[in-house]
Amino acid sequence: MRILRSHADLTADDRNASAAIGNFDGVHRGHQAVLDLARKEAKARGVPLGVVTFEPHPREVFAPDAPPFRLMNAETKAHRLARLGVDCLFELPFDSALSSLTPEAFAQDVLADGLGLSHAVVGANFRFGKGRAGDTDQLCAFGARMDFDVTVAELLETGDRQISSTRIREVLGEGNPRRAAEMLGHLHRIDGPVIHGEKRGRLLGYPTANMSMEGLHLPRLGVYAVTVDVLSGPHAGTYRGVSSLGVRPMFGQNTPNLETYIFDFDADLYDTHLSVGLVSFLRGEERFDTLDALIAQMDADSRQAREILA
Repeated sequence: MRILRSHADLTADDRNASAAIGNFDGVHRGHQAVLDLARKEAKARGVPLGVVTFEPHPREVFAPDAPPFRLMNAETKAHRLARLGVDCLFELPFDSALSSLTPEAFAQDVLADGLGLSHAVVGANFRFGKGRAGDTDQLCAFGARMDFDVTVAELLETGDRQISSTRIREVLGEGNPRRAAEMLGHLHRIDGPVIHGEKRGRLLGYPTANMSMEGLHLPRLGVYAVTVDVLSGPHAGTYRGVSSLGVRPMFGQNTPNLETYIFDFDADLYDTHLSVGLVSFLRGEERFDTLDALIAQMDADSRQAREILA
C-alpha cells in the first residue's frame, strides 16, 4: 500500500481511484462496509482502491485540550487498511488551509483536481468543508458537475445500535474488548515502538515491552490477555502474552502506558514496533503491599491468559 501525503506525491497510476472517504478511527465494520463499496467499484472500473483520510484527526485540531479519544494512531490505521487490500492511502494533512475550504472548494480542489478520484464512497453521516457545512446531497451534486461518481453507504447497525467509534470507546472503557472486537471486525490494537521503561519487570521475572499510550483513548485500566505481532526486526512474528495497561500505582507512576509480557520469549525488542491486540480483560489495576504479592498475582494472570489464548 502506498501512503501519499501530498498531491505532489501522486503518479498517474494513483489517479482515478475509487476511494472511501472519512476519518476511519478504528476501521470498524461500518468503515469496512464503506470500503467494500469502494472496492467493488474499483474492481469494476479497473482502478486503484483508495482511502482518503486526515492527519491529525480534525477533532485534535479543533479541540486540542480534550482528553485523548483516538482508537488508532496513524500507524495502526495504516496497518489495518493495508491488510484490507487498500492500494493507496491518501493521508491528507489537516491544517488551517484544508479546514478553511468551503464544501465546493474541497470537492473541486482536493477530490477532483488534487486526487483525481473517479468515484467516492462516504457514509450517510459524512460532513465536509468549513464548519462541516457540506453533506452527502451536496457531494453528489458536486460529483456530477466535477466528473466523479458518489455512492452513499447506509450506516451499519448491530442489535439496536449503530456501529460507531463512540460506542466502541464506551465498551472498551467498560473493559469489554470482546464486544469491541465484534463491532470492529478485528481485535482492538495498540501499535507503536517499544520504549525504554524502568526495567522492573525483568527483576521480577517478567520482562515487558513498554509502549506509550499518548494520544490514544484509554480502555479500562487493568490486565489483558493479548496477542502480539512483532512487526519489525529479526523476531518478527505473532506471539501470545499478557499486558498491563495502567499507571503502575505501586511504583508511584502517573503516565499511562502498556507493558506486555510475551510468553516463552527472550530477546531484545527495543526500537522494534509491536501491534498488541486486546483479547480479554482479566482484572482491574491494583496496588499490592509487597513485591511477593505482586509476583503471585502476575503468575496467576499469566496462567489465566494462557488458558484463554490456548
